[in-house]
Amino acid sequence: QVQFVESGGGLVQPGGSLRLSCAVSGFRSNGYAIGWFRQAPGKEREGVSCITRDFGNTDYADSVKDRFTISRDLAKNTVYLQMNSLKPQDTAVYYCAIDLIAQTCYLDADEYDYWGQGTQVTVSS
Repeated sequence: QVQFVESGGGLVQPGGSLRLSCAVSGFRSNGYAIGWFRQAPGKEREGVSCITRDFGNTDYADSVKDRFTISRDLAKNTVYLQMNSLKPQDTAVYYCAIDLIAQTCYLDADEYDYWGQGTQVTVSS
């Protein structure tokens, strides 16, 4: 059974930073990708960033490029999302997800097999 432990969300002022963590366990895969998605109230789910296990290939949504950085710790099967220069429009529930067969990663939710429970990020003064 695939399990996720997401953490790091919270309330931060505009311009501040947060680091989200996503630890995944209970799966077997020779090559996988983990993605971060977000959904704000009344809006569709949006792909934010993703990273592959092999080679660490990454992708970012245009809205977060140069502000967010995704990284991975292979030994811990954990992916991090460092979010800097946060804006009110970054407010959303952030979800991580795993694509169990992936040589590259996509910001397309349909590619992902299992999802975490989500963590709330609120950017407000």
